[in-house]
Formats: sequence, C-alpha cells, structure tokens
Amino acid sequence: MAFKPLHDRVLVRRVESEEKTKGGLIIPDSAKEKPSEGEVVACGDGARKDSGELIEMAVKAGDKILFGKWSGTEVTVDGEELLIMKESDILGVITDSAAAAAA
Repeated sequence: MAFKPLHDRVLVRRVESEEKTKGGLIIPDSAKEKPSEGEVVACGDGARKDSGELIEMAVKAGDKILFGKWSGTEVTVDGEELLIMKESDILGVITDSAAAAAA
C-alpha cells in the first residue's frame, strides 16, 4: 500500500462484526452497526509541540483499537475501504488478555 498518513493521523481497517448472535440468530445487514473496532494499518510521524518537538504516536501499525462511532473519514485506498482519523479519536488499544495477564 502506497499511503502514509501525515502528522498525528492513522489509517484504520475496520474489524468486521459477527454475523450471528450468541443465540445463533443471523443478523441482517440492515440491522448491523458499523463496528468501532479496527486495526491500525499505517501511522503518521506524530504531532508537533509549539516548540517544534515531535510528539511520538502512542499506536503503531498492527495495533487493535477502539474508536468512537462517528470517528474518522472513510476513504478507499487500493480498492479497500479504510478510515483516516486523528490519534485523539482513538479511545484505546485492545491487548491480548493472556499477554496482559502475564505482564
């Protein structure tokens, strides 16, 4: 992919939600909400302070994240629908529970 976000923006791929409920009911497309979970595809270099010093990004490519329902701008890159959002729109990073328990 030949796209790199600028400054404190990230490129995100939505993670698709389940097609069925826990009880086995199939959810029609019209009733599905767009998921607010995704995977970071690419990151910019970070924001800058007034002094010009670079503020590093807290996320990196490959991180699984949660973001607000109305966050980001939908774009199509190489035929794939993705989101571009500011790092501040990201609510948190999802960690593997086994790795988090060991830490």
